[in-house]
Amino acid sequence: MAYYDFLNAILGPLLNIHPLIAVIIMSLFISIIIILITKYTTDQALMKRLKEEMKEHQKQIKELRSNPAKAMEMQKKAMDANMKYMMHSLKPTLITFIPIILIFGWMSANFAYQGIHPDQEFSVSMLFDQGAKGSASAIPPEGISVVGDESQAIQDSKAAWILKGEEGKHTLEFSYNNNTFYKDVLVSTERKYEPAIGKINREGVNTIQINYKKLTLIPIGFKDWLGWLGVYIWCSIIATMALRKILKVY
Repeated sequence: MAYYDFLNAILGPLLNIHPLIAVIIMSLFISIIIILITKYTTDQALMKRLKEEMKEHQKQIKELRSNPAKAMEMQKKAMDANMKYMMHSLKPTLITFIPIILIFGWMSANFAYQGIHPDQEFSVSMLFDQGAKGSASAIPPEGISVVGDESQAIQDSKAAWILKGEEGKHTLEFSYNNNTFYKDVLVSTERKYEPAIGKINREGVNTIQINYKKLTLIPIGFKDWLGWLGVYIWCSIIATMALRKILKVY
């Protein structure tokens, strides 16, 4: 994709440093861009006033707990102020939404999984329609070998193989019911990989997927939530809060 090549040309150097540092840098960069766009595309005096109104309304609502009618009236004013604030916040959101989604796609394509190294065993699965029976076969291309049997029985709508291969991009071939299906895989010493899932949706086959190992950036025992996305979220929250105070953005 053209946009991916463009981002790779700009952000590619981040792939040469530790992924944790790279994700932290990206979260800081994105947070700075969002805050600056917010500061210069919104009326900050109005945003400040609306925030102060909401804060004051919330305070008064707590004080009026014994007077439900007055509390409801104040709640309506708080909701009106909040709606105005959200509407004024919409402009920077619209400006940054598509670029951020594209950058997230690039990060997911580079920091979500561990790549496959030469001669490292990896797993590939075919997922079938419910009730599929029989067997499927892996037909390894030159440079790829199957560890175990090339023909695997379909169990619970799934067949799986263990493979390993030489460095390079390879097109894996699979056969089921006299039909042939393909999935690319990249074997590399670099931190690169092909998309994990290849959608098929024909002849009883749903997907072919490479079962990569997830890349955990901070291994503290909480499953996978501190992969690239978890680190990004925490860093961006901290950076955004700090930048809003430093730059006085409301």
